[in-house]
Amino acid sequence: MTDVFFDLDHTLWDFEKNSALTFEKIFTEHDVKVELPDFLREYAPINLAFWKLYRENKIKKESLRYLRLRKVFDSLGYPIEDILIADLADAYIEHLSSYDHLLPYSREILDYLKPRYRMHIITNGFEEIQEKKLRNSNILEYFGHIINSEMAGVKKPDPIIFNLALERTRVLPQNALMVGDNLEADILGARAVGFHTIHLNVHKDPLHNHGEIIDDLREIKLYL
Repeated sequence: MTDVFFDLDHTLWDFEKNSALTFEKIFTEHDVKVELPDFLREYAPINLAFWKLYRENKIKKESLRYLRLRKVFDSLGYPIEDILIADLADAYIEHLSSYDHLLPYSREILDYLKPRYRMHIITNGFEEIQEKKLRNSNILEYFGHIINSEMAGVKKPDPIIFNLALERTRVLPQNALMVGDNLEADILGARAVGFHTIHLNVHKDPLHNHGEIIDDLREIKLYL
């Protein structure tokens, strides 16, 4: 093994915490009077469902940004105009990457891996904000290449994005390890082209036989 590829959101970058802080900020600025815990409870599964549709090319980026908010407000019975939802969607993207919270042990495991392996990112996240997240969290320097879905023209689990990562980094798949939170996108996608995988099971998915499974990032030390 020579190269470790990480997903970013939900794997290193604490999406849930940073997203909550972003919503708190933009709701205050736009005078949206909804209880934040109620909103976040609805938002988390709805957002994951819309990201699945986005990965499957069933909706466009702009639709994802609007519809996930519309569905949450509708489920809460909170009256809100489309124009305000559009403003909130733009403000969310504008501010999200300014927050810098990482998942527990992210920096510890990156420091552990840095002298031993080359590290890279493979992400389905939007190109305009993923590098900002890395930079603002002070972890950009750990990674040699950042491969995103807009660069590849496809999203994980499409093999094209994983093959592009191998091509850019000049690594054979048998020497590559993918670490990610999403079984379908990160683990099955990477294994289909020959990567080794470690599934960071932050979503409490059912146990499976598709490679190693860990509950926190420190456990990577058991395998590397």
